[in-house]
Amino acid sequence: MRHSSRGEVDPFIVMDVMEAARRAEADGRHIIHMEVGQPGTGAPAPALQKLAHELDQPLGYTVGLGLPELRNRIARHVADWYDVDLDPDRVVVTSGASGAFLLAFSALFDNGARVGLGTPCYPSYRQILRAVGLTPVDIPTSLAQRFQSVPGDVADHDLSGLIVASPANPTGTMLSKAALGDLAEACAAYDAALISDEIYHGIDYDMPPVSALQVTDEVYVVNSFSKYFSMTGWRVGWMVVPQDHIRRVERLAQNMFICAPHAAQRLALHAMDCPDDLAANKAVYATNRTLMMDGLRAAGLDRFAPPDGAFYVYVDVSDFTDDARQFAADILAQAGVAVTPGLDFDARRGHHWFRFSYARSTADIVEGLDRLARFMEGRAR
Repeated sequence: MRHSSRGEVDPFIVMDVMEAARRAEADGRHIIHMEVGQPGTGAPAPALQKLAHELDQPLGYTVGLGLPELRNRIARHVADWYDVDLDPDRVVVTSGASGAFLLAFSALFDNGARVGLGTPCYPSYRQILRAVGLTPVDIPTSLAQRFQSVPGDVADHDLSGLIVASPANPTGTMLSKAALGDLAEACAAYDAALISDEIYHGIDYDMPPVSALQVTDEVYVVNSFSKYFSMTGWRVGWMVVPQDHIRRVERLAQNMFICAPHAAQRLALHAMDCPDDLAANKAVYATNRTLMMDGLRAAGLDRFAPPDGAFYVYVDVSDFTDDARQFAADILAQAGVAVTPGLDFDARRGHHWFRFSYARSTADIVEGLDRLARFMEGRAR
């Protein structure tokens, strides 16, 4: 049967690592998971209890932009966190952040448009852009610039748009308010759309992240309930768009998705009012972050930028291998620890890098680091 070139995107390597780990577990091995950015916790228990009481009511379609009460609650969240007065009409509830990116790319760009990605970056940006007929432009960043794009990238690469992430995946680094403002000004000067991925907001340590909404209204801001709210499997996110783009995005959302899942939207609404559960999760990540950085250094894996947020450390392993994918396979086979090779995030340089996730329980992080240290010690003999 004939097929489209849209489907000829690269695989998501972390999913291949997860499958290899699953096979090892099916064979009876105990695997420590440091490969996937999935919280070890589930949705807040009080929110789940509230949703359970609502399930005897029919759950039908919602309006395309999402439950009005959820959109209002998100606008209040933006005001509380960033001191930004946001019109709830600008909020679009989506089927996860992935659904938001599909809507954003469809609303902003025509076929062939060049959209910049500071690499290393979340790999699905690139693959979604390709799948909808756009041209991803990889822009190498460096450890010295903490793996973030700079304003000159917009003009230098003739971009129609730029995606930034702060905190970033896989590095956990963040942009300051001044740096984010400079990027917004550069995009405005060259008529390039700015898309700000803020999915890891709330998971920060030494300083709070800045929202692009604090520096400009001319931006698409993407967020999700997957990470901070521990709702990965529920597939619900949100997006904030400029006032004059609301109807454009609404038409696309109605036709592409009809709406985000109703039950997930209800749960998201309740999850936003569970501060104690969410603070407890964040405290675990903070503990794990310290353990991870100390443990990696002790194992000789000390070339990384300390993460400002999220739950990842991106480590240069070029002193040990020229093939991070095989090195990761060796660690899984010999140490029982699943880690992600950097090729997902940077096709050009990722063979020298690993991403370690510390999203799971503290006990798992301690055990995984102990196994990793023994593996690295064995290699040195």
